[in-house]
Amino acid sequence: MSQGKGIISLIAEGQNLGDFQKLHWEGGFEDYLDIVVRRPEITRTAFPRVYDMIVSYGTEEITEQKERVIHYKFFDDPDSGGQDAIFGIDKSLMNLVHIFKAAAQGYGVERRVLLLHGPVGSSKSTLARLLKKGLEAYSRKEEGA
Repeated sequence: MSQGKGIISLIAEGQNLGDFQKLHWEGGFEDYLDIVVRRPEITRTAFPRVYDMIVSYGTEEITEQKERVIHYKFFDDPDSGGQDAIFGIDKSLMNLVHIFKAAAQGYGVERRVLLLHGPVGSSKSTLARLLKKGLEAYSRKEEGA
């Protein structure tokens, strides 16, 4: 066997055809409508998708400065072993998730621009990166497809 064929066979062994077909669906409009009838949640807009993604990781109630706050486990960055975990601002994160929830339910905030502002090192870029990574991972799951 030539080296070229050996390399190609190694690449083929590492491919999962089923996963590829899930991520690269092909079909006609009628096929798509059949899927929508079976799973209407696939037609979600961005806000419901982001909210569902965050909630899918689970929550727990904690006390922060004598106040009960919902801690969203998504912000612990479980997919990357905590590499981009955000700590210490659970109340602010809870307020952000409430904005996503209100927008997902169509309460008017979906027409506004969401601006993250704060001092250097206050997790603005980390939050944006975490949401991006989370959506990429969520879109590969059955409930996020």
